[in-house]
Amino acid sequence: MKPKIVLGIISSIILATSPIVIQAAFAVIIDAFGKNKALIATATENIYIVWWSNKTGDHEVMFRASIDGGQTFGDKINLSNTTGAESIDAEIATSGDSVFVTWWERNQTANDPVMKISNDNGKTFGPLLILAANGTIAG
Repeated sequence: MKPKIVLGIISSIILATSPIVIQAAFAVIIDAFGKNKALIATATENIYIVWWSNKTGDHEVMFRASIDGGQTFGDKINLSNTTGAESIDAEIATSGDSVFVTWWERNQTANDPVMKISNDNGKTFGPLLILAANGTIAG
C-alpha cells in the first residue's frame, strides 16, 4: 500500500463591520496503515507542516514552515519537547501571520489538550497553553 494525501479547502466569510474572508487549505498525509503522519496548512505562499514522532522514545510534536511555496523549509522545531508524556494527535490551523498547533499530552496521570501559537508565520512560538485548566489560560 502506498501513502495517500487527502486535500481540502476551508473557506468562510465572517461579517462584522466589514466582511473578512478566511480561506485556508489543508492536507493530511496518511501512511499505508491509515494513520496520520503529517498535517499541512497553507496561507498564501506559506506552508506549515506538523507531525508527531517517537524517534527518541518520547512522542514529540514537530513543526516546519516554508514561506516560499515549498521551495525551501526552515529548521525543524520540537514544539512539545516533553519528557514522561506522549505528545500526539497534533492539529494545525492558520490565519494571516498566525499558526495554531494543538495536540494532546498524555501520560499515566494526565490527558490534556495543549496549544502553541505563532504570530510570525511559524518562526517562533509562544508558551505552552494548557487548555484543560480552569480559569485564564496562560503559559
